[in-house]
Amino acid sequence: MLLLLLLLLLLLLLLLLLLLLLLLLLQVLLLLQQQLLIQLLLLLLLLLLLLLLLLLLLLLLLLLLLLLDAALFT
Repeated sequence: MLLLLLLLLLLLLLLLLLLLLLLLLLQVLLLLQQQLLIQLLLLLLLLLLLLLLLLLLLLLLLLLLLLLDAALFT
């Protein structure tokens, strides 16, 4: 269970890193004035944010389960 939490945390950190890289790319594209690519990138960023939020929710649920599990067995 703890390993699953750590893996989820690692995945969250990787997603955040990807998000930052995409934001950097978006900034460059804005400088270069590439309209279609900017729109596609914004869509990708929104999808990534949604995935990030879902993973955070899952992480919180797992933490709750872990706490309940610990509370029941003490």
